[in-house]
Formats: sequence, C-alpha cells, structure tokens
Amino acid sequence: MVASPYNTGLDRNPANFQPLTPLTFLERAASVFPDHTAIVHGALRRSYADFYLRSRQLASALTRSGIMRGDTVSALLANTPAMLECHYGVPMCGAVLHSINTRLDAAVIAFQLDHAMSKVVIVDRAFMPLLQEALTLATVRPVLIRYDDPEYSGPAATVAATDYEMFLSDGDPDFVWLMPEDEWDAIAVNYTSGTTGDPKGVVSHHRGAYLLAQGNALTTSMPKHAVYLWTLPMFHCNGWCFPWTLSAIVGTHVCLRNVRAEAIWNALADESVTHLCGAPVVMSLMISAPVPVKHQLARKVQFFTAAAPPPEKLLADMTSAGFEVTHLYGLTETYGPAVVNDWHAAWSDLPAGEQAALKSRQGVRYLPLEQLDVLDPETMTPVPRDGQTMGEVMFRGNVVMKGYLRNPQATQDAFAGGWFHSGDLGVIYPDGYIQLKDRSKDIIISGGENISSIEVEEILYRHRDVQVAAVVAMPHDRWGETPCAFVELSAGTTTDADALRDWCRTHLAGYKVPGRFVLMPIPRTSTGKVQKFMLREQARILAQAPVEIEGIAAGQDGCVQ
Repeated sequence: MVASPYNTGLDRNPANFQPLTPLTFLERAASVFPDHTAIVHGALRRSYADFYLRSRQLASALTRSGIMRGDTVSALLANTPAMLECHYGVPMCGAVLHSINTRLDAAVIAFQLDHAMSKVVIVDRAFMPLLQEALTLATVRPVLIRYDDPEYSGPAATVAATDYEMFLSDGDPDFVWLMPEDEWDAIAVNYTSGTTGDPKGVVSHHRGAYLLAQGNALTTSMPKHAVYLWTLPMFHCNGWCFPWTLSAIVGTHVCLRNVRAEAIWNALADESVTHLCGAPVVMSLMISAPVPVKHQLARKVQFFTAAAPPPEKLLADMTSAGFEVTHLYGLTETYGPAVVNDWHAAWSDLPAGEQAALKSRQGVRYLPLEQLDVLDPETMTPVPRDGQTMGEVMFRGNVVMKGYLRNPQATQDAFAGGWFHSGDLGVIYPDGYIQLKDRSKDIIISGGENISSIEVEEILYRHRDVQVAAVVAMPHDRWGETPCAFVELSAGTTTDADALRDWCRTHLAGYKVPGRFVLMPIPRTSTGKVQKFMLREQARILAQAPVEIEGIAAGQDGCVQ
C-alpha cells in the first residue's frame, strides 16, 4: 500500500480526536443553559445545572461504592427523574446501564441480573416486591438503592435498602466523570424478550448512542428547547435514546410515571408539550378519553409511533385532535428507531385511504444508519424493488449493536454475511421505502411489547385438556395487535375459553394473555404442520366481528402501565 501524505505525520491526539459519547450533551447543556428547565415531574422543576450536578453525584457515589469500568448497574424504575439521572450518572463512572422492563416476571428479571452480573440495582419502591422475588431466584447479590418517587403514593417499602437521595448526597457534585476509553465501550445493555429461548443482552456503545441521539433530533426535526412527554418507557431501548437527545437540543423532559389519558392531556396543555412517542395503544388511550379530559391544543404536536401500523381511523382521529403522526421502525439491536416514514408534501393531497397506506410503510433509513435493505437471507442479494417480493430486512451502520452479551454464537448468526439480520420479513418499493409483511419466529407486537406465540402456546400445551394450540396476531384498534389463541381440545373434555384464560393469567404476564380464545379443530397439512396463514386470516375476520361468537372470549383492556 502506498503511503498517503494525508496520513503521514497526521496522527490522532487529544487535540483532534475524542471518543464520541452522548454524556457530553448534558455537560454542554448545563454550561450553556444552566437555568433552563431540564426535568418536570409533578411539582418538581429541575434545571440543567442541577441535572448535571446530580448525575455527577450519582457517578461519584457509585465509584465510591466500588463500581468500576465495565461493571453493570441495573435500574428497575418508572419514567422518573432518577431514571434520567441513571442514563448519565451510570456511564459517567464507566459502568454499563441495564434498564429492566418493569412489566417482566421475577424469573426473567432474575435471569437478566445473573447474566449481566449486576453489581447494583436502583429500584423504585413500587417495584421492590418484584425485585425481592427475583433475587430469591438469582445468584447475584447486588447492592440495593431504593428510589422513593414523590409522585408514588403506594405502600412503603419494607425491605432494607439505601435511600437514593442519601446515596447521592455522599457523591461529589464536582466529580470529574470518566470519558469512555474508547467510543466502542459499552454504555448500556438491554435484553430482548427471549421469544425463542433465554433473553439476549443487546450491548450498545457510546458511539452508537451519540449518533442515534442526534439522529432522533435531525430525522424528526426537533427544535432547540423542545418539550418531550415521556409516554414511551425509558426501559425500552433506553427510551429510543431520547434521554440523550433532549440534552443535545436543551429540551425539557416531562416525566410521566403512569401512562393515563388524563395525565397525558393535562401535560400536553400545562407543559406545552411538542413531542411524544408511543405505540398505537397510547394513541387509542388518548383519543378514547372522555371529552372533558381532552384539551384543545395550542399547537400541532408531533407523535412518533412504532410497532404495528395504526388503523386509518385512528390516524384520522389523531390528525383531527391536533397531532402529526410519524411511523418509525427499529429494534433493540439498532438502539431503537433507525427507520422513518419520511413524509412527502405531495402525499398530503392524496385521498385518506392512500395516505393511510403510505403511512403504514416503515420507511427509509435514519440519517445515522448507513445501509438498509431487504435481502434474500439465503443468497444475501437484494430482492426486487417491486413492493411484492419478500425478503429479510437488514441493517448496516454505526447504530447497530456491538453484539449479544456473552453469546458469541447468536452474535455471529445475527451478523452473518456482514449485515445485521432483523428477523423481520418485508418488501421494498421502487422509491426505497420498506414495509414489514410478517415476522419470523411469529412475534406478536401488542401495545409496543413483543410477545412470543411459541411461549403462549407452550403454556396452553401444559393444560391437560389442550390437544393442539396455535397462537397468532389478531388486529386490535387499541393495542395494534393482540394474541389470538386457537385451541383444539382433547376428546371428551369440557374446558371452555374462560378456563383457558384463567390458566394463562396464572402462568403469563398480563399483556401476554390472549385477547380471544377460539375452540375449534386446528387446520394442518398432511404432515401435521399447523397452517398458521389460515388462522391469521380467520383472526383478521374475527377482529372485525361486531359481536362475540361462541367459543370466543374477549380480553380486558386496561390503562397502559
């Protein structure tokens, strides 16, 4: 290789090269706009100066407690100021943040704590009983730090743990926090839903978090000082990196402990919210609220949604209510959204039905994503751009994960052929926009949560009266999708749908319980394989049925927790 004069004697040094990390966003915001409101939580108003100071105190206190570079600090928290502080304070001491889904059962949490080798758990007192149950199943013995949220009015915690505020008070507010030694260093680990086995720990690095955080602002045109309402759980892919995005644009976080219609509408009006994210279920919750709960919005509010495409009527209702809805798509392995349905102005002149069809497409790549395509997974060649030929959606770029923690085989499989394999099947149109058509592994996305049809089927098969079980996604106006269980009972049994629902409720998290149970012979091929494509079509028809029919039981809808 011929030496280039542009490389000779022009080396990296501290003056011209620093590792990329989103932690610098908070430092800059605090130095340039120290008095700007960073966090709103009930009556609490916290400035950027205080946000930065408390994050450094957390980093200092963790360091003094023995946390070192590469250690794991877990957080079992709601959308509260403490969760935002963890997104900065934990990596500021060189540790890796492990955000735990608060909706999981104790056994899954125990697996994650052990697999991540957690040294500290910062836990909301509301979730202390859940954590205690998990720790009885886990082998690790992390230090417990209890966060008492002033917006939580539930019972007091009875477990001995260090108080979060006392822990912070032992930290140095002038702590010189640690830059990553390399921008490839891990900043967070987030676990997949474990749809085909144990959950996998997706490792994110500082570089990717920095780029995706900025990509959020650029792709969604978020202005300086935007006001963001936390309806999206921060435990989901680190809140799609928005905890870091808001510091980059010196915006305001409006925390929301529980996602309820009245609280959302009040925040939209009282805090002048400009942006929020969530699954279609959040939109349904807002639109279906009683008229007295709703407010007339003073300005158009941007709503970013993922998961299943919202129904046409819901999109129309959101538009009428003053929202502009943008469809995003991504995975935990891509730091959250890495694909956006970039809207063309000319499309707004099309009939509503055509607009809804266009909005249902997942879209094109985010700015910080280098490549997005639909490939034949066998030949690794692009499928025709005809909107009909299915292939696997694949990603390449700096906002793709480092890999799976302590799982080299899964990492190798995911990156086979030099692309990240999403496992999602889709098509690509002549204009380069992709659209998902099916999901490998039969994952159902309900209210933004991934549900494995295999897991639900396994629970049903444990029932003594179940001969055959098949679970598929059924369209749902509120949740996007909900599991629909088709069950063939053993001869001579009298079990009904209500009994099967009770059985599932005993063995599954609430959001995984099928919304409907259909008792019928299951269609199979000559070799005995269940014909799920027939069941999906039947579920689609059932979803449109105006009344319940024999053998079917509807699930109960509640607020989004």
